[in-house]
Amino acid sequence: MTKALSFDDVLLVPQYSDIKSRKEIDIGNVVKYPNGFYKSTLPIISAPMDTVTEDKMSDAMYNAGGLSILHRYNTIEQQVNLVKKIKNNTFIGAAIGVTGDYFERAQELIKNNVSLLCIDVAHGHHILVKKALTKLKQEFSSAHIMAGNVATSTAFSSLSYWGADSIRVGIGGGSICSTQLQTGCGLSTLQSVINIHKNWYNEKRPLLVADGGFRTSGDIVKALAVGADFVMLGSMLAGSTETPGEIIDRPVDLTPGRLTCKKYKTYRGMASKEAQMDWKGEHSSFEGVSTTIPYKGSVKNVLSDITNGIRSGFSYCGARNLKELRQKAQPQERTHASAILGTTHIMERNG
Repeated sequence: MTKALSFDDVLLVPQYSDIKSRKEIDIGNVVKYPNGFYKSTLPIISAPMDTVTEDKMSDAMYNAGGLSILHRYNTIEQQVNLVKKIKNNTFIGAAIGVTGDYFERAQELIKNNVSLLCIDVAHGHHILVKKALTKLKQEFSSAHIMAGNVATSTAFSSLSYWGADSIRVGIGGGSICSTQLQTGCGLSTLQSVINIHKNWYNEKRPLLVADGGFRTSGDIVKALAVGADFVMLGSMLAGSTETPGEIIDRPVDLTPGRLTCKKYKTYRGMASKEAQMDWKGEHSSFEGVSTTIPYKGSVKNVLSDITNGIRSGFSYCGARNLKELRQKAQPQERTHASAILGTTHIMERNG
């Protein structure tokens, strides 16, 4: 068996830099589709989850220079209405499945100016994905088709051959994903990206979207450095004002007899029991959980902090853009003790 590295197992070695201002750094990338292209200035895509991306998040992501994928856990009419609410109509992404009404859903989305269709399933290296992807590419030649999720070079190759323009990479690494616990299957997102990029190092490949396991802007820099073109975020954006759902006020006992309220929002995996029951009235195998997380305020501020961290990471590597980051970055495995010391820590000293 070979070892699989995750984000905490790796650091990028600092390099000589002549970058005088982080404003010199371009962290964006380009999404191509048959009728044109979209220049992103932020390599982040908000995940198609019903507690992350609807119309408000889509507008916020566009304003920040990123991308978004509207979730599919609703009726076709409801999803189309979300599309119509989006103020930005330059480049809209929306998710579909591979069974049931997926093709009719795709037709209505395309009619309403959706430019990117995301085949959103847990296991993308599957015959149903092959059939759906082939049909969608034949019928909607003007759209960019994203597919996934996959974890291996073989799967990436298959989806590329079937016609995917971009591919989500990562199985079982998400913060509220329990796939690895429930099924014993999966691979760390970072190792998947490393393996795939090693075998697909060319500019003609589909875009590689690293998806799952991100906790910090540093994790994002690592993924970009080893081969990702974009990253997809759920938990790092969840809990913000622009995510769907109400703010929950919860009493907290800070000190004996002194109550205060803290604010939270719901965040859940789309394979959780709760999400499946709301979506289809029943649940089968569940590979996710539902929870609440602290309210974060405007996602604009969240994205600003993430952006500043990414730019700093590029600067430490002496890189002005993604291409230079991949050329100059030197990933190095670190020990468990090094990982502990690499987090903020302080020791009380007596005397």
